[in-house]
This record gives sequence, C-alpha cells and structure tokens, in this order.
Amino acid sequence: MTEAVYLVLDMENDLVHDDGLAGRSPLGDQVRSRGIIVSTARALDKARAAGIRVGYVRVAFSPDYAECPLASPVFGGIAKSGMLKLGTWGSEVHPALASRPGDLMILKHRVSPFYSTTLEAQLRAQGIKRIYCSGVSTQAVVQATVRDGHDRDYEMIVLEDCCAAHSAEEHANSIGSLKRFCTVTTSAEVIFS
Repeated sequence: MTEAVYLVLDMENDLVHDDGLAGRSPLGDQVRSRGIIVSTARALDKARAAGIRVGYVRVAFSPDYAECPLASPVFGGIAKSGMLKLGTWGSEVHPALASRPGDLMILKHRVSPFYSTTLEAQLRAQGIKRIYCSGVSTQAVVQATVRDGHDRDYEMIVLEDCCAAHSAEEHANSIGSLKRFCTVTTSAEVIFS
C-alpha cells in the first residue's frame, strides 16, 4: 500500500440512491445528471488497481438521534425525516460503491470527517500523507474534508466529477473556492500514486 487514501464521502443510499429519501431532491438530481455513481465506481477501481487504500466516511445517527444537533440548519431536519439512521438501508453506502475487507470505515455525526471521529488516528497509523476524496455534498463534507485535511498538513486532491451539490452553481462555487487548498482533477485524469 502507498501513503495515500481515497476517501469516499457520504455516498449513502439516503443521499445518492434513486430510492433514497433525498433521491428526488435537487441533490439527487445532480447526482444523476452528473453521473456521480459511475464516476466514483471508476475512481474506486483505479485506486484499488494502483494499490491505494480506500476509506468510507458515512454520516449517520443512532435510532434515537442522540448525536444529532436538532437546532442545526444542516442536521435539524434529518431526525424529522428519519434519514441516515444507523442500521438501516439508507445509512449504507450505495451498493455500486461497496466496501471491501480492509477498507477504512469512519462514522461521523457532523459535517467534517475529522470532528470527533477516528479518521486522523487511522490515517496516522497507516502513514497516510495524501488524501484523494470525493462525495456529496461538495459544499459540505468535501469542503470540510479538504480544509481540515489541509490544515493537518495532508496533501489534498479532489475528484471533481465524483462530487455533487444541490445545484450546478453551488458545486462550481465550492470547487472554485477549494482550489486554494487542494489539487482538483477528475476520475479520468487522476493518477493515483
């Protein structure tokens, strides 16, 4: 294995599957129109073929939503809708992007995968220095991952065609602002090393 990881961010059924609770939302529409699932599957195959470690970050909550900040503009509606409940189909990674034994698994309860999780401990234990990442949504978990990873001295690389936001404009604005903190590439152009 190399000193790099490809983190697949929040690609859970409730958020990205056609039958998920957000499947017919503006985010779901962007996931479909941009071909995010196909691009991410292609990137996963490339990363694995190059010997790059793969990790999955999921946002999910206990059945009683004890970790969910109900006053949050981001998370407040999740408990009401029943989304992202641990132990349900909706909190699992999309089946086209399935994990394999040995993949890193990170469960989070906030936007950033570094906040109150085991992510950094796992990265340090594996000697990771470079993070490739993609997922939904661009303006939330992708931005948080890049900014927090950058400030922890990781080399950050975003696969732009494997990311989506609630609108094309929001995605483009997010990618534009991230270019100060990372390298932006695509699943077709990326060279995993």
